Amino acid sequence: IRENIAFGRPGAGIEDIVEAAKKANIHEMIESLPDGYETHVSEQGENFSAGQRQRVAIARAILRDAPILILDEPTAALDVEAEVEVMRALNALIVGRTVLTISHRLSTVGNVDEILVLHDGQIVEQGTFRQLKQKKGLFAKLVDEQNRYNPDRTEDETIVHSAVEP
Repeated sequence: IRENIAFGRPGAGIEDIVEAAKKANIHEMIESLPDGYETHVSEQGENFSAGQRQRVAIARAILRDAPILILDEPTAALDVEAEVEVMRALNALIVGRTVLTISHRLSTVGNVDEILVLHDGQIVEQGTFRQLKQKKGLFAKLVDEQNRYNPDRTEDETIVHSAVEP
């Protein structure tokens, strides 16, 4: 795991790796493993859950300290609990950076500065989560559909939003 996180910044010391893991909410899990940071990561990270793999990737990005990040479906295939942990980790990652997030899971864009809603390759709406919900356009319809068809969700993704708001 140590080497995997260090891909973010080759030559990084263990102190920096541990600090990145702490910010990514994965340090305690790593420490609970018999070999800790020296635990072998199998091909494709199959010995870890999807949420754990995401948080290790976030630790790599934190260690890299890039000014611009592109997040493509950062919480896809995660249950609500794992999503909350990943969103907390992402909040540590995005501070002071320009972040472009591509997401169909709308809970991941609840705290962003601006949302662009695309339909058929065109921007059809633009604003904050709250503004777009109030407009009752395509974005509001999509949020309502996600809440209605996903029994793990509550109205307006309040579980995730309340857990990750600073």
